[in-house]
Amino acid sequence: MPHVLIVDDDPSTREALAAIIGEDGLTTATASDLREARIQLVRQTPDVVFTDLKLPDGTGVDLFEDLDPRSGVEVIVITGHATVESAVSALKMGATDYLVKPINMQRVKAILSRLPRPGDLKAEIGTLRGELRRMGRFGLMLGNSPAMQTVYDQVGRVAPTAASVLLIGESGTGKEVAAQTLHELSLRRKHSFIAVNCGAISPNLIESEMFGHERGSFTGADRQHKGYFERANGGTLFLDEITEMPIELQVKLLRVLETGMFMRVGTTKELETDVRLIAATNRDPEQAVLEGKLRLDLYHRLNVFPINLPPLRERGKDVELLAQAFLDELNSRYNTRKDFPPAVRDMLASYNWPGNVRELKNYVQRAYIMSGADSDSTATVPLQISLSKPSAGTAVTIPFGTSLAQADRQLILATLEQCGGVKTRAAEILGISLKTLYNRLVEYGEDANKAAVGEGADANDADSENP
Repeated sequence: MPHVLIVDDDPSTREALAAIIGEDGLTTATASDLREARIQLVRQTPDVVFTDLKLPDGTGVDLFEDLDPRSGVEVIVITGHATVESAVSALKMGATDYLVKPINMQRVKAILSRLPRPGDLKAEIGTLRGELRRMGRFGLMLGNSPAMQTVYDQVGRVAPTAASVLLIGESGTGKEVAAQTLHELSLRRKHSFIAVNCGAISPNLIESEMFGHERGSFTGADRQHKGYFERANGGTLFLDEITEMPIELQVKLLRVLETGMFMRVGTTKELETDVRLIAATNRDPEQAVLEGKLRLDLYHRLNVFPINLPPLRERGKDVELLAQAFLDELNSRYNTRKDFPPAVRDMLASYNWPGNVRELKNYVQRAYIMSGADSDSTATVPLQISLSKPSAGTAVTIPFGTSLAQADRQLILATLEQCGGVKTRAAEILGISLKTLYNRLVEYGEDANKAAVGEGADANDADSENP
C-alpha cells in the first residue's frame, strides 16, 4: 500500500492532509520539522512527500538531499505564497508539483489517484523489460541500442508518476511515440491521450483550441467548443513544438499547470481539469528561453523530468530493426512477403538519416510501393534529395562553437535554397511542419526572402497557411 509522509509545522494542515489521505486507504506518517522528517524517512521510504517549503529548522527543499533519486519518490511542495521564485527553486530541485495554502483538497485527491498501487504498473513494466530483451520493443517504442536503453529506463521510472515530462530531440526521432508510451504505462491510460502540434495551429485560434470557447465569443463561434484541456481531462495532453506556442499563451498555460483551473474564451467562469502534461521540442530549450521563445518559469514547470531522444544516426543497428518492423507492417497489411535485397540493406546501414525515424519509415514505404505487386523483394529505390549524399557545393559547414539556434538557421536556409525555394519540399526534408517553417522564416527576415526567391509551385502557400 502506498505510504505518504506529511511535513508541516502547522498541526491543522498535517491533520487535514492525513485525514484526506487516510480516506483513500493510504498509510501516512507526519513530521513538524526536518529532524522528525528524517527520522520518518529512515523508518519507511514514502511514495509521496507533502512538505511545507518553510520549516522551523530549514526548508522542504533540504529533504531532497535525503531522498535517493532512483527511488521514484514524488515530492509535493506546499507554500503559503505562489511566488515564481519559490516554485522555480523547488521544481529545479526535482519537486513533482506544488500546492498553495489554503490547500485545494481536490488537487490532493487528484495527485493521490495517480499513485500506482502494488502490482498495477510495476509488473507490466517488468514484462516490457523482458519483451525488450527478446524483441527490442518497449511499449510502442522499438530499438535495443544503448542510447534507447537509457530512454526506456527513464520512461519506465517516470511513466507511473504524475510528473510533467519534457521530450527533447530532433524532428522525426519519435517524440510522440515516446509520449504515447508514457501515457500507456500510467494510471491515466484508460482516459484520453491528445496530441497537439503547437506550430501547426494559427496564433489566432490556438487559445480557443487549447481552452475552448463559448458560443458568440467571437465571429464564427456559433456553438460552444471544448478545448484540449477539457477533452483530455483525466488523461494526458501532449504539446509538441512547445516553443512555437505564442508567449502570451504560455502565461495562461502556466496558470493551468499551477492551479488546475482554466476559462473558455468568452467567459469568466473557471473550469477544473486534471491533465498530465508532456511537452516536446526539437530546439535547445535553454536557448529558446534566452531567445524569448519559451518562458523561464514555464520551462522549469515542464522540465521536471527531461528525456533526450537520440537521433537515428546514433542508434546503430536499430536502423535495420526499425526498417524490418516497418516492412513487416506493410506485409501484414497487404498480405505480402517482401524482403529487403542486400543492396537496400547496405544503403540503410550506410546512410546517416537526417530526418531520423520518420525519414526511414517514408523510405521503406516508397521502396515497398516501387517494387510492384508481384515482387518478393522491395525495390532498390534511388535515394532522393532527402536521402542523397551532398553534391559539390551543397554541404552545410557549421564551425565548432556555433550555437544551436544559428546552426538551425543555416540548415533551414540551405535546405530551402537547395529546394529552389519550394517550402513544402523543404519542410518535408527537414521533418517539420509547413507552419513551423514559416514561423522560422519570419524570424530570419531578409535572409529567408533571398533563399525563397525561386519558390515557384508553392509561392502562395503562405497566404493559405497564415491567418
